[in-house]
Amino acid sequence: MNKIALVIAGPTAVGKTALAVELAERFRTSVISADSRQCFRELTIGVAKPSPEELAAVPHYFINSHSIHDDVTAATFENYALAKAAACFEETDLVVVSGGTGLYIKAFCEGMDAIPPVAPELRQRLQAHYEQQGLAWLQQQLAERDPMFAATGEMLNPHRMLRALEVVEGTGQSILSFRTGQRRERPFRCITVGLNLPRTLLHERINRRVVHMMEQGLEAEARALYPFRHLNALQTVGYQELFDYFDGMSTLPQAVESIQQHTRQYARRQLTWLRKQEGVAWFEPQETEAIYSYVVGEMS
Repeated sequence: MNKIALVIAGPTAVGKTALAVELAERFRTSVISADSRQCFRELTIGVAKPSPEELAAVPHYFINSHSIHDDVTAATFENYALAKAAACFEETDLVVVSGGTGLYIKAFCEGMDAIPPVAPELRQRLQAHYEQQGLAWLQQQLAERDPMFAATGEMLNPHRMLRALEVVEGTGQSILSFRTGQRRERPFRCITVGLNLPRTLLHERINRRVVHMMEQGLEAEARALYPFRHLNALQTVGYQELFDYFDGMSTLPQAVESIQQHTRQYARRQLTWLRKQEGVAWFEPQETEAIYSYVVGEMS
């Protein structure tokens, strides 16, 4: 097997995009984004999309590929990314996969277990209940309906909690019962490079990036998206905090501080997931030459 998917993973704001573009230029290949929010055309500033210059430097996929009105899941990404990778492999032996959504990376490299579809009406009803009654209601529902999921430690993640609740409501079975854990064979090999920085430095970068987003016009972007706040795509750090500000639940400085705090917490969860994965080669983002040499060595 001589086809390689070079996965660039790590916490938000660590520098994945810049490295992915540089390596894609060196290997004369494309970048497939493994970010669950950058695929949405309507979201730009708040999801830290690659700059126009970066997008022009090499071909990118799963950027601006979908609408916030589309139902995009890890399975959606798996099918999309596998098709794009296959097309790339007709021209080259390596493709770069870059992103911080661990579930999407896992879906691409190992496959996803099939979960029966649920009715859109059920999803909308549960989403409306959650918006009206909050996280405590969601936690109570899962504790009663799916105690197996409630014991997994995901009881502070509304997106995954709603998904678990809709599955148990729609099928009568826990979402965990559909997870076989069987790894699917791929016609390529995944090489994973994990990026990290000292925590203080990473937190500084996150805080600065949020300030930069506000300077770029994040507040105006969020106001334009406010009518669609109920959509799954908008259950996202950077938008939810500003929606609360628009609702009079906080001041603007408090909203910005909350975005920074929640982004730092998200980065910690990303690192926790990545550290549990096998075969990750760790580097700091500025170690470009060392990373390039590592990848070349793995290819030979």
